[in-house]
Amino acid sequence: MASHVLPFEKPLAELLDRVAKLRAQLGTDPSLRHELERVEAQAAIVARMLFSELTPWQKVQLSRHPKRPYTLDYVSYLFEDFVELQGDRRFANDASIVAGLGRFRGRSVVLVGHQKGRTSKENVKRNFGMANPEGYRKADRLYTLADRFRLPILAFVDTPGAYPGIGAEERGQSEAIGACLATLSRVGVPVITTITGEGGSGGALALAVANRVHVLEYGTYSVISPEGCASILWKDGAKSAEAAERMRMTAPELLKLGVVDRIVNEPAGGAHRDHPACAKLVGDAIEDALRELEPLTRDQLIDDRYARFRRLGAVKVGT
Repeated sequence: MASHVLPFEKPLAELLDRVAKLRAQLGTDPSLRHELERVEAQAAIVARMLFSELTPWQKVQLSRHPKRPYTLDYVSYLFEDFVELQGDRRFANDASIVAGLGRFRGRSVVLVGHQKGRTSKENVKRNFGMANPEGYRKADRLYTLADRFRLPILAFVDTPGAYPGIGAEERGQSEAIGACLATLSRVGVPVITTITGEGGSGGALALAVANRVHVLEYGTYSVISPEGCASILWKDGAKSAEAAERMRMTAPELLKLGVVDRIVNEPAGGAHRDHPACAKLVGDAIEDALRELEPLTRDQLIDDRYARFRRLGAVKVGT
């Protein structure tokens, strides 16, 4: 699962590869169990040491790891009877946003999420998770459908941002994103968004006007990428690491600022190391939020969402 290894991951990657080999051999050689337990314990220690001292820039790199689980991975682990709905009924289908109906732990829901690719061919098809206007209009269509049939909306965010190409602007990129914001603000159903990787700018917010916003432990969420911020502020993209630190875009900072409501822990070594375990943690957090929101009436859900966003940016001034 983790053929792509970041520089700071190498000590842990070697141990985890050893664990995987021992587990594979355990079926034919039970005497390896003691060695497996020893290496697992060592890997846990190394993981705690490495990942307790990550810089904001290293967390940005983890949020972009090409082996992290994407929306369709969560669909395979968490949803039953998923039926994908395509097209915006105006121009085309945008594969960078996946949307449809399914069942989550016994509940019928609407799912909308960004989708990146694993290979070069898939990334071209998915446009590297950067949606065009038709992608956001598809999302808006599903939001309206969810509201009509009183189905909770579960959104998964993982995008560098909306696609900034000329064609996207000609077809009304900003209007399409604005329509998503407006529709989400007034739907009378629970809306729960999980930032699974990187959440960039309005392209992420179009799926995140929610009652509850969760972020994975090494996810990020910001108005612009660190590279973009550095190029604007210092005219030097090489200062991305400094920008990442100053932007306060990592999960602990986001929780402290009230931008997100919950941090979802990741498996040792990051979400890309164990997709099933990560999906379970994400699913448990969603289930908790649904349990909390389901008793609320339509008007209470709308008021709850409004109050959540009104609290953002509030400061107390001493008298």
